[in-house]
Amino acid sequence: MFRDGLIKICGISTPEALEAALDAGADLVGFVRFPKSPRHVELDRGRDLARQARGRAQRVVLLVDPDDAALAEAVEAFDPDMIQLHGSESPDRVREIRDRFGRPVLKAVGIAEEADLAALARYAEAADRLLLDAKPPRTPGALPGGNGLSFDWRLLAALDPSVSYMLSGGLTPANVAEAIRLTGAGAVDVSSGVESAPGVKDRARIEAFVRAARAAYAGGRR
Repeated sequence: MFRDGLIKICGISTPEALEAALDAGADLVGFVRFPKSPRHVELDRGRDLARQARGRAQRVVLLVDPDDAALAEAVEAFDPDMIQLHGSESPDRVREIRDRFGRPVLKAVGIAEEADLAALARYAEAADRLLLDAKPPRTPGALPGGNGLSFDWRLLAALDPSVSYMLSGGLTPANVAEAIRLTGAGAVDVSSGVESAPGVKDRARIEAFVRAARAAYAGGRR
């Protein structure tokens, strides 16, 4: 599940967007359970999307600081291959969720400066893989992710190479190859970078993103 060269299309909320991601060859597809997000998916829709993706890509359900009841209903509806935690969950809470629900956990950690790397070791011990995203802007109502912002990828040169992570934040079809080249990231995640409007996925952009990332990974193995 956590081999290198993985591509995740997140924030999918319609059958058409999901089919575009699957047709393009995405390895993972992400569904957001966060009502403040324009990509939020209700449980009934989530069941249908999860069935559509079953056996074709790994299914990831994203939650933000969920309690056990919210986790239980999301796991029941989406039957996810992985749980993504995109809030302020502590390493202990991450470990508890992984143990209680028996699903691999992808934990998002916000990065803005080199000092933010210090927390990664503790999270790496608790989660199955980390997702390194840009810290959200300090503005009222800012979403914890999906803001289309990137961080300085050169910061990751100081990262312990044993830390397994997925790169996110501000990735687009135009910059994903450069991001892979600079960071050596074994996996990439995109949401707003393949949209025509907030929450509206664009088939051509999804295809271009997957194509660019695949070419970058293939080039790195030569």
